[in-house]
Amino acid sequence: MRHLKIYSKFLKQYLKILMEYKFDFFIGLFSFFLVQGTSIVFLYLIFQKITALNGWTYNQILFIYGFAQIPRGIDHLFTDQLWLVARNMLKDGSFDRFLLRPLNPLFQVVSERFQPDAFGELILGIILFVYGYGALGLDFTAFEWVKYIAVVLAGTLIYTSIKLITASVAFWTKRSQSLMFLTYSFADFTNYPIDVYAPFIRGVLTFIIPFAFVSFIPASEFLGKSYYNNASLLTIIVAAVLFVFGNLLWNRGLKVYESAGN
Repeated sequence: MRHLKIYSKFLKQYLKILMEYKFDFFIGLFSFFLVQGTSIVFLYLIFQKITALNGWTYNQILFIYGFAQIPRGIDHLFTDQLWLVARNMLKDGSFDRFLLRPLNPLFQVVSERFQPDAFGELILGIILFVYGYGALGLDFTAFEWVKYIAVVLAGTLIYTSIKLITASVAFWTKRSQSLMFLTYSFADFTNYPIDVYAPFIRGVLTFIIPFAFVSFIPASEFLGKSYYNNASLLTIIVAAVLFVFGNLLWNRGLKVYESAGN
């Protein structure tokens, strides 16, 4: 409760800053919506020439795409500040201020600001999910809705954990932005069914950088085409393992942090 109260104060202060630049806020939101929207247009044009992609219909792919964008948008909204840890905080010494306060440094990093541009991803994700849900004639039971919420939260945690792991590498290298960008770029593959890719790519997305558990694997279960038994449970387990590992690596990095110097 103490941390929630503090977070609300951080949030109020950042909202005051944000409202000073309202136009920039709407441009950022629209730009993210537009960038993701162009991918949908491209997908639509492809399906004007074909009826299915490796057995997946247009509406099924839209469902998977929306499934992927919602947890990605939530992660982007609340933990985007980790990019600054990977980029320059550890190099220029600005990370020091988080160590001088009687609060968890990781909590301070993610609480310092949120990223309103993420609403573009969230809005598009919700639109695609709702459209796919209706177009495919899906009818979730109460249990399936609970399971869906659980895997969305687990998918968000997977995104955050992968971001935390790659950001933590900067404690040893001073910068890890390139590594984070490279790793995070693999997430784009999981906007589509991963079985359309080569076995090597599928293996990377499942066992090395497990973004497949954010969208395709749990989404395929809801579509009745699951490749794994208890796919939703597997998603939650993967999220928990990654989060524990990310925190261990972060805490280990704190112990070797030396601040900036000449």
